[in-house]
Amino acid sequence: MDQDEGYLLDNRQAEAGTRFDALSALFDTSTFRHFASAGVAEGWRCWEVGAGGPSVAAWLRERVGPGGRVLATDIDVSWTGTAATEGVEVLRHDVGRDAPPPGPFDLVHARLVLVHVTERDAALRAMIHALRPGGLLLVEDADPALQPLICPDEHGPEQERANRLRTGFRELLRQRGADLSYGRRLPRLLREAGLVDVEADAYFPITSPACDVLEAATVRQVRDKLVAAGLATDEEIDGHLAAVEAGRLDLATSPMISAWGRRPTGDGSQSAQPPRPSR
Repeated sequence: MDQDEGYLLDNRQAEAGTRFDALSALFDTSTFRHFASAGVAEGWRCWEVGAGGPSVAAWLRERVGPGGRVLATDIDVSWTGTAATEGVEVLRHDVGRDAPPPGPFDLVHARLVLVHVTERDAALRAMIHALRPGGLLLVEDADPALQPLICPDEHGPEQERANRLRTGFRELLRQRGADLSYGRRLPRLLREAGLVDVEADAYFPITSPACDVLEAATVRQVRDKLVAAGLATDEEIDGHLAAVEAGRLDLATSPMISAWGRRPTGDGSQSAQPPRPSR
């Protein structure tokens, strides 16, 4: 996903692929439901921002067909070999700092991106600028502050330890510039940016095998940083990973806020852009 060089969960680490697969298992169904409701269809031009794993771009590529376009961007495109071979355009791009890619686009989508991007206001403006009049922006971001517990049912010492480690992980995120209450502000931000027909909803699982996989991969990925910052000990982390892998914890995710809106059709700012492809 798009982020500056301080991004805590580096896509180049060994655990990144496991995290991508778990996030896909947890959230793709909700994301694809929003795409279907928006009417994504043959011939659409789509920009997938901070793509991370390839599943969303692949779904869009299949839906828009040969007459459409899917562009997937990220600051680290090491995951993109499969996506590129399946007809998805791939571009290394920092959405908070670089000019938007040539458009316009019928759909711009970002999932779990802006919460981490320190230049998130600029990133949001760039995504909106890339839309055609009437085009749809869908932004999906976690709001860890809205529901801060990874074990909402904190009924014993293992659950208490899991929540302490999650607090430490979120402290590391804050130190890297993440905005842990960003998701709830998305509807207002989209309206203030001039989008119309703005709506939003929220989704998060509270028990899932994919939650266990995601937690184990995440903890392993940030283990050294947690210990170095004095936020956890190796013994605590080992005990937590053992409890996760034994399936003794009902693990949740942060609420995923999905907010969407359309660029007004009467602004005329993209009238000089290429016409939409034939369908």
